[in-house]
Amino acid sequence: MKLRGSKLVARALADEGVKFTFGIPGTHNIELYDAIDEEPTVEAILVTSEVAGAFMGDGVSRSSDQVGVLNVVPGAGVTHSMSGIAEAFMDQVPLVVLACGIRRDTGASFQLHDIDQIAILRPVTKAAMRIESPSEIYSTIRRAFQIARTAPAGPVAVEIPADYLMLTQDVVEPSWEPEPAPDRVFDRDLVESAARLLGDAKQAAIYVGAGAVTGRHELISLAEQLGAPVVTTFQGKGVFPESHPLWLWTGIGRTTPPFVRAIMDRCDCLLAVGCRFGEVATGSYGVSPPETVIHVDIDPEVLGRNVPTTLAVAADAKEFLGALTELIQGQRPVENLAREIADGHEMVCRGWKASASQTRVTPDAFFSALQRYCSDDAIYATDSGNGTFLAAEHLRLDHPACFIGPIDFSCMGYSVPASIGAAFANPDRDVVTLAGDGAFLMTGLEALTAATYGATPLICVLRDGKHGLIAEFQKIPLNRQTCSILPDYSVQSVAEAVGCRYFRIIRDAELESVIPAALELVRSHVPVMVEVAIDYSEKTYFSRGVVATNFWRFPWRDRLRMLVRALMRRMSG
Repeated sequence: MKLRGSKLVARALADEGVKFTFGIPGTHNIELYDAIDEEPTVEAILVTSEVAGAFMGDGVSRSSDQVGVLNVVPGAGVTHSMSGIAEAFMDQVPLVVLACGIRRDTGASFQLHDIDQIAILRPVTKAAMRIESPSEIYSTIRRAFQIARTAPAGPVAVEIPADYLMLTQDVVEPSWEPEPAPDRVFDRDLVESAARLLGDAKQAAIYVGAGAVTGRHELISLAEQLGAPVVTTFQGKGVFPESHPLWLWTGIGRTTPPFVRAIMDRCDCLLAVGCRFGEVATGSYGVSPPETVIHVDIDPEVLGRNVPTTLAVAADAKEFLGALTELIQGQRPVENLAREIADGHEMVCRGWKASASQTRVTPDAFFSALQRYCSDDAIYATDSGNGTFLAAEHLRLDHPACFIGPIDFSCMGYSVPASIGAAFANPDRDVVTLAGDGAFLMTGLEALTAATYGATPLICVLRDGKHGLIAEFQKIPLNRQTCSILPDYSVQSVAEAVGCRYFRIIRDAELESVIPAALELVRSHVPVMVEVAIDYSEKTYFSRGVVATNFWRFPWRDRLRMLVRALMRRMSG
């Protein structure tokens, strides 16, 4: 049969259930955009930058069961999107990248956009494939989705030569058979070993990452059987319901409040599920795990990498936790522990309220107002910096995939486009953007995309006039804030330029009127931008813990040098 390759791509996307692609068309892939336009179930979304398109696809994937799709031109389209692809790679988020290639039928050299895209993409993707025959197009794209979804998930790139897209090709009838799922069978003796270690422990604790989401219900049962407190990674926030009396904190080690550290220090056995003990999750590795650690993850490559492991199990969380709950007998009493946890949270909240700002917006008041007026399943998209750690500490989430942010690649500019992607994928849910004013400068113009297509998150710009977290890290050891103070700009003018309604919150008292009014508009698909004069003077537990952890790692001479330098600068003005 004769068919343009662009038609095969569009058919593969439709058969995968794709609803949106994100990108900017160019001369090489206009036929593909035309073919998608003729596919009734798939919509091509025009973005203002390719990196934002990658973040939108990421937001789709993190907040739903869909896989985000990036559709870019050769050369600059690919290189512009690389930061977003790398974020998905390091945070293990499925993403399919349609990386159009140059023409390969002319034999001409020095073509427009001609670079080795596969070589560039390979280090930040699970797979980077080039179509070598038109008949491969349909099956390769379907296979790319399967690879992207298969745990550990991640981005997959497919390069399709431009001539295959624009010219009529001789192809066979498109078909595809899924590859057999990888063998995930684990040794059942390991479950018995884990049950013995947990049963012998005086006090077990559970550490949960996003990889545990498949076993969420089993996890809750196990925590209750063991009477174990539960801490999560940032990506795992909401996997264990945070209204549960055994939920302890988002974070582990020095980046947590004193009551969390006190409880965790008593634990003599740690069950870690679906996590990697990465740098951000552990606050620069500021963790002192107990002697007995059981590490369970579907990816055998992460087991025992950063923390000495007593028992390592490569397994799916649901299967392993299900088998484990069957072996754990009885249920330990939790009343005293639950009371201690509740008292600890109450003490933290009292401290936040005692630090209420008199001149700006208090973070506790801001996040409390958001949760008071947003739905229980609202999605919060954070950005690199203070906003992520403030949101992680203040929000109380009972569902997974409600907290999305750039964690292990920590790429600024994530929140606005990612929240728009989440709004596309979840049109009936509240979506809130938490963008620092520095990050907003990078991708804030994507609010134009939200306004154009009616995918309208509540865009909150957390305004302090600085790259807040970096300025905070500079203050103690340097007593100087070099290149972290932002030039002034008008959020209102940006909002008006891209078609958004504008609100401003200067003090806590304004939250009760502005937040519900803004939400009412975005629920009617009216784009809204809210400038929030946030008060960052009260440091997060995360930033305090990271500073302390890293400071005490320096040799004593360097610690002394830093202290003397900071003191001299302070004395000199």
